[in-house]
Amino acid sequence: MLEKIKTPKDVKKIPLNKLPKLATEMRAALLNRVSKIGGHVGPNFGSVEATIALHYVFDCPTDKIIFDVSHQSYPHKLLTGRAFGFLNEKDFNKVSGYTNPYESKYDMFAIGHTSTSISLAIGVAKARDLKKQKYNVIAFIGDGSLSGGEALEGLSAINELKSKFVVILNDNNMCMAEDHGGLYNSLKILRNTNGKSVNNIFKSMGYEYLFVKKGNDINDLINAFRKASKSQKPIVVHICTIKGKGLLYAEKDKEPWHYKMPFNPKTGELANKVSETYSSIVKNYILTKAKKDKDFLVITSATPGSAGLDKRAREQLGKQFIDVGIAEQTAAAVAGGAAVNGAKPLWTINSTFIQRAYDQISQDICLNNAPVAIACMFNGVYSLRDMTHLGFFDIPLLCNIPNLVYIAPSTKQEFLCALDYAVNQKQHPVIVRAPGGPIVSSRKKCIKDFSKTNQYEIIQKGSKVAIIGVGSMYQLAKETVALYKNKFKDKLTLINPYFLTGYDVKTLDSLKKDHKLIITIEDGVLDGGYGEKITRYFGKTNIKVLNYGLKKEFLDRFDLEKVLKANHLKPELIIQDIRKYILKWPY
Repeated sequence: MLEKIKTPKDVKKIPLNKLPKLATEMRAALLNRVSKIGGHVGPNFGSVEATIALHYVFDCPTDKIIFDVSHQSYPHKLLTGRAFGFLNEKDFNKVSGYTNPYESKYDMFAIGHTSTSISLAIGVAKARDLKKQKYNVIAFIGDGSLSGGEALEGLSAINELKSKFVVILNDNNMCMAEDHGGLYNSLKILRNTNGKSVNNIFKSMGYEYLFVKKGNDINDLINAFRKASKSQKPIVVHICTIKGKGLLYAEKDKEPWHYKMPFNPKTGELANKVSETYSSIVKNYILTKAKKDKDFLVITSATPGSAGLDKRAREQLGKQFIDVGIAEQTAAAVAGGAAVNGAKPLWTINSTFIQRAYDQISQDICLNNAPVAIACMFNGVYSLRDMTHLGFFDIPLLCNIPNLVYIAPSTKQEFLCALDYAVNQKQHPVIVRAPGGPIVSSRKKCIKDFSKTNQYEIIQKGSKVAIIGVGSMYQLAKETVALYKNKFKDKLTLINPYFLTGYDVKTLDSLKKDHKLIITIEDGVLDGGYGEKITRYFGKTNIKVLNYGLKKEFLDRFDLEKVLKANHLKPELIIQDIRKYILKWPY
C-alpha cells in the first residue's frame, strides 16, 4: 500500500478501514530506516496516525503544513513521494531527517530548531490573506516545543490575524526528556478533563478549541481535522498521542528513544556501543562536583542528554538541577541571575542551539560580567551533519562578545581542567568548547592554569613556520608538524592556544623574530573566526598568515572526508601549501 502512494491524493483514495494497515506499513518503513542509520524514533512513531489524517483531510501542497522542529516529519515524507528514502537502504541519504523545500514541494521550510512553526505559519497566512486566497495554513507543534518563547509569542500574535488558522498541538506528555514548566501543568489538566477544564490557555487567548483524547485513532483525528478545516477563525486541535507508538521498547522508555543511533530493531540494543563520550565525561564531572559543592547548579534547556544527564542522574542532582524547557534565552538569563547571586551555574547546551540565546548571553551574562560557566557541546565539523544542526558557527558568533572567555581544549584532560576552572572562577563568563571527533586522552593530568587567560602554550619551538591548532584541530596541527619533520627534516613551531577570545601578545611577538609564515587551524567557519584575529594581529608585519577552517555555507548530510579535503584540512594538503610559500623564499 505504501509503495503505491506517490502524492497525498493517493491517501484520500484509501478506504477508511484500510488506513490502520497503512499506519502499520509506515511504522515498518520508519523502523527500517532509523534502525540502520539512526534518527528520531519516538516523535515519528507517535505521529503516524496524525499525519495520515492530515493528508486525508487537507490538500497539501495547496494547504500549507508547517512542522515544528520537523523531527516528526518522517511520516509526512512517506506520504509525499519519498517512501524510497525509508524502504531502500541505498536511498536513505537522499531524504533528509527534517523538512526541506530543496527536496520536495510538499515541504515549505527547512526547519530543525524548535518553536518556530506558529510564527512562520502566521507569516504564510498573512501573505495568503493579502492575496485574498482561501487555503488552510496548519502549524503542527509538539515534543515540548510549546515551551519555547517564540511559540508563545506566535500564539499571542495569531490574535492579530483574525482569519482561519489551524494549530495542531501534538501532546505526547514529553519533550526530549520530560516536559517542564507551568504551561505543561495546564496541558495535563486539559488531558485529565478531556479538554473541558476552564483552565484553558488557548480559549483565554481567543482560540476555538478541539480536544482529541485518542490522538492515535485515525477516525477521531479525521473528524477533528475536518471541523478545524471549516473554521474561519484560529483554532487549536489538541491531540493526545503516545510517543514511540507501535515500538514497545520506545513506548516503555520514551526519553532515550527520542533520538537513537543505529540499533537492533528486535531488541533495541545499540549497534555500536561507545564506552566514553564527552557527554558522559560531563555527566561524571557534574555528579562529582554536585556532591562536593552545594552552590553548584546545573541548567539545561530541554537537552539534558547533551550532558549525559539521564533521569537517574537528574534525580541525584535534585535541587541542584533545573530544566527550563525549550527556552535557551531563559536558560542564559537564569544562569546569569544565579551567578550574580553567588551560585556556581553550569549551563550545558549544544552548539547549534546556543545561537538561539545570543542576546541573553551578550546582555544578561556578558554585559553584567556574570561568572557563568557554559559547556558548549557537539561542536564543529566532526559533530552533527544536518544543515539544521551544524555546530561550526559558534566561534565567530561568541568570540566577539566583550568580557567573554571562550576556551577550546584539545584533550579530555584539558576539557575537564577548563570546565572546573570555568565553574569555580568568579571573574568572567566562561564557555568551554567540548572537542569534536574521537576522544583524545593525554594520559597525564592537565596542569594548565586557565586563570591566566590568553596565555598560549608553545608545545614545540621551531623556526620559519608556526602552526597554531585550535581545540579539535590541534591534533591535525600536531600531525602536520610531525609529517613535515619526517619529510623535510625541518622543525616547525607548534602552538596550542586554548583561548579563542584574546591574544597572547608575548607568544605572538616572539614569532616575529624568526618566523615568516603563521598557520591557524580551527574547527569552525573562517569568516569572523579565530584565524582572522591572528591575521589582523600580524597585518602590519611582513609575516604571512594562512587560515584553515571551514567555508561559510550550510552543508547538509555532508561526507566528512570530502569536506575536510575541500577545505585543505589534511596534513599533506597543508604541507603542500607551506611548500608553495617556502619555495618563494630566499634562505
